[in-house]
Amino acid sequence: MLLLISPDGVQEALECAKAAEHLDIVDVKKPDEGSLGANFPWVIRDIRDAVPADKPVSATVGDVPYKPGTVAQAALGAVVSGATYIKVGLYGCTTPGQGIEVMRAVVRAVKDHRPDALVVASGYADAHRIGCVNPLSLPDIAARSGADAAMLDTAIKDGTRLFDHMPPDACAEFVRLAHAAGLLAALAGSVQRTDLASLTRIGTDIVGVRGAVCEGGDRNAGRIRPHLVAAFRAEMDQHAREHAADTTAVG
Repeated sequence: MLLLISPDGVQEALECAKAAEHLDIVDVKKPDEGSLGANFPWVIRDIRDAVPADKPVSATVGDVPYKPGTVAQAALGAVVSGATYIKVGLYGCTTPGQGIEVMRAVVRAVKDHRPDALVVASGYADAHRIGCVNPLSLPDIAARSGADAAMLDTAIKDGTRLFDHMPPDACAEFVRLAHAAGLLAALAGSVQRTDLASLTRIGTDIVGVRGAVCEGGDRNAGRIRPHLVAAFRAEMDQHAREHAADTTAVG
C-alpha cells in the first residue's frame, strides 16, 4: 500500500521532504478550496522542486463541475506544472455518462502531453450529501475513460470519515471493482491509523491522508510533521506484515 500525503504549500512540502523515506507520493491540494481543492500552478512547480526527484507529485484539479473543456485545461495545467498523478474530483457530475465525458477529456489532455502520467478519477463516499455520482460507479467511469485509477474521498469535511459513509465491506467492493477493471484503487477521507487494518485487508493500493499526520489531527489548523508521517507509515507497515502472515497461515 502506497502512502500519499497532502501538504497545502511549499513549507509543508519541505516537512514532507524530511520524511521522504516514509511516504510514496506528495499530493498538492488547497484544502480551503474543498476536499480536492486545486492549488496554483506555481505551487505545484515549487513543491515538485522541494521534494526528492524520486518521489512522484500528485495534484488535484478541484471538485470540478460538469464542464469537460474547463476541466481538461485544468488537468493539462497540472501536468505541465510537474505533477505525475492528476486527480479529478467529479463533484458536479450527476450521472456516470457525465463523469466519463469529463474524464475522457482529461485523459486526452494529460496523455497527449505526458503519456506516462497517471489520471485518477475521484468520487466521494458521501456522494448522497451532494448529489454526485454513486461512488461504486467510479471504477467503471475510470475504466471507460482510459484513466489509471479510481479514488474515493469525502466531500464534506465535517469530522465524518470514509468509513462513516461507506463501511469497509462497501469499500472492499470498490477496490474489487477497480482491480477487476485493471485500475489502482485509492482511498482517503479523514483516514486515521485505526482504519489501517481494514484498508490493508481490503487490498487498497493507495491511502491518502492529511489530518492524520498534522498536529492535533487538524487538516486545516494543524501542520504536517515528519514524526507523525513516520509513525503513520510504521503502523501501515506493521499491518502489512500481519496481513501477509495471516494470509500465509491460511494458505
